[in-house]
Amino acid sequence: YGFINTCLQSLLIEKFGEETWEKLKNSAEVQDAFMTYTVYDDIITIKLIQEACKILGVSMEAILKLFGEYFFKFCKKSGYDRMLRTLGGDLTEFIENLDALHSYLALSYREMNAPSFRLEKGADQEMLLHYYSDRSGLCHIVPGIIEAVAKDFFNIDVSMDILDMNEEAERTGKMEHVVFLIVQKPHRQIRRAKPNRLQDGQDIQRDQEALQAAFLRMKEKYLSISVCPVKKSRWEVVRSIVMFGKGHLLNTFVPLYPEQLWIEVKTFCNAFPFHVVFDESLRVKQMGVNIQKYVPGLQTQKIRLDEYFSITHPQVTFNISSICKFINSQFVLKARREMMPEAWKRQPTLKLRGQMIWMESVRCMIYLCSPKLRSLQELEERQMHLSDLAPHDTTRDLILLNQQRLAEMELSTQLERKKEELRVLSKHLAIEKKKTETLLYAMLPEHVANQLKEGKKVDAGEFKTCTILFSDVVTFTNICAACEPIQIVNMLNSMYSKFDRLTSVHEVYKVETIGDAYMVVGGVPVPIGSHAQRVANFALGMRISAKEVINPVTGESIQIRVGIHTGPVLAGVVGDKMPRYCLFGDTVNTASRMESHGLPDKVHLSPTAYRALENQGFEIIKRGEIQVKGKGKMTTYFLIQNLNASEDEIMGRPQTLLDHKGMICCTKGLQISRQKAMHMEEFRKGTEFTNSEEWMPEGSPVSGQDSVEAADREPSSDQTETHPFVNDTLPSGFCALL
Repeated sequence: YGFINTCLQSLLIEKFGEETWEKLKNSAEVQDAFMTYTVYDDIITIKLIQEACKILGVSMEAILKLFGEYFFKFCKKSGYDRMLRTLGGDLTEFIENLDALHSYLALSYREMNAPSFRLEKGADQEMLLHYYSDRSGLCHIVPGIIEAVAKDFFNIDVSMDILDMNEEAERTGKMEHVVFLIVQKPHRQIRRAKPNRLQDGQDIQRDQEALQAAFLRMKEKYLSISVCPVKKSRWEVVRSIVMFGKGHLLNTFVPLYPEQLWIEVKTFCNAFPFHVVFDESLRVKQMGVNIQKYVPGLQTQKIRLDEYFSITHPQVTFNISSICKFINSQFVLKARREMMPEAWKRQPTLKLRGQMIWMESVRCMIYLCSPKLRSLQELEERQMHLSDLAPHDTTRDLILLNQQRLAEMELSTQLERKKEELRVLSKHLAIEKKKTETLLYAMLPEHVANQLKEGKKVDAGEFKTCTILFSDVVTFTNICAACEPIQIVNMLNSMYSKFDRLTSVHEVYKVETIGDAYMVVGGVPVPIGSHAQRVANFALGMRISAKEVINPVTGESIQIRVGIHTGPVLAGVVGDKMPRYCLFGDTVNTASRMESHGLPDKVHLSPTAYRALENQGFEIIKRGEIQVKGKGKMTTYFLIQNLNASEDEIMGRPQTLLDHKGMICCTKGLQISRQKAMHMEEFRKGTEFTNSEEWMPEGSPVSGQDSVEAADREPSSDQTETHPFVNDTLPSGFCALL
């Protein structure tokens, strides 16, 4: 049942943590939760235990014993504490009544296949516990349970060792039979308890002597005053003592038996309507009236009981010797369907539950029993009535009470099922909520979105400085005119997906996209001092990513224009149906002008953007003075590369210890140096290069001045490093090798 698996789950979580249970659950491939009253395959429990052994690195015996100890505590917490405490006055009685407890629990757990126990008492407080089970390999649970019970309920310490283990061919096939030796460990409080026991023994002896003297005095008194001088029986004398309130019979009680049985045969068979007396050869000698009614074949002369019944619990062979081994157990007999009348074979078979008592004088066994019924429905299915049960038989009350318990169990099962459904729905809801939040945070800044979710008004914010970037696709209008719409969508989706990834790499905020235009901002909505550097690195990554997007018209890589400007903005949320986080101010217009007045495959910088990036490790060249629409003449610049970051760093790719490009730089460093020198000489002569990659390999770090105007100025600290090589290309190659 799910109760067992839930106990195992609780044990692992409590002792080893939630992470261990999650790991074990995934490894064993089992469900998240178990229903208490739902039946599960035994293989699930076995797999959980086996995986626990692997994950925790302990033996199966240790896990099972730990589970046995915890199972006892788990049962107490689950409402079975009082039931377990009242099972017996000592450990022996507790073990002897375990089968009766399992029989009672079987009323609620119909599919329960519980083990059987048989106890043999030995000398010096030693006991032999015989354990029978259809499940092999789980016997080590028993020592954990018994030792925990002995310590908790009876305040004694016991040790259990396996003396013998084998498989017995019983009625249902092979059954595991394990014999445990139970030895009580010496207790420190025994010596202190001895004086009390001695005193108790003296008190009992004193009471017995006083009782005997009182008995003799009362006997003489009542015999002397009797009208008829006849000898009174011992029962009359005892009755006289009890009636006068003298004497104490609690510790000296001796039962009295009549000389003959004062009950008629017919009366006995009616008073105990479900009983059977059979001899050593299983021949039926006597039976109750109602068992004859529901098993008519028993009225046949010299019939054998095993011809009409089979033993279902305990699982032993149907003979006198096997029954005597389990004489203290509760026996469940099931009528054989094939021996029933033809009209009765469709209805459920009769089951009897009761006690076996051996009568030595007549060498016969009497089986005092009652029908095993769980509910009124089962009573009707067998076409029986409550009147068929003897008035003194508590089975009547048991059926009515269990009917109510079954209803409560059904309600509990429904609640568990609903709880599990709610747990699954809650889990799915959390996943969907996360998706929704991810989508919402992609449209609005997180703190703005949270304010809107709480119903708060989002006030506009002023940012004194930020960096805005605009980009568009060169000849996009011509591409749209020559292609199918789906091709345009695929191209833009490919390009924007790459750009979106870069926003996470460089931590810039994507404002919006309109057609082929892409807009991001650094320093908004969270102010940060390195906003210009972040946007510049993002722009360099955009230029590299654009080379991976194919123009559907030409089949070559697309080209983009990028414009960057730094300045103050006002930011806020506009709209109700589709609220957008928008930027307002002249900075937005100027950034857009930098993009529209830029050149293909170039990152166009405004004067303020240049000043923000100056001396920050970027290579920037001066474009010169140009006419900007609505702004007049402006001196602008082109961003070439980041001197301190490789292409992999710009693109957010994983770094490798030995880079192929570093090897190229190492072997061809002299050629690269010459190309750079030629480039700088031609630049000084006024030659304008449209693409720096024509003379410099991608991603190779180059040390030099930021711009032509800086040639006569003192170089910055990050540009004045000296190396024993022509330039810093060779050292970078050797560093890669090192």
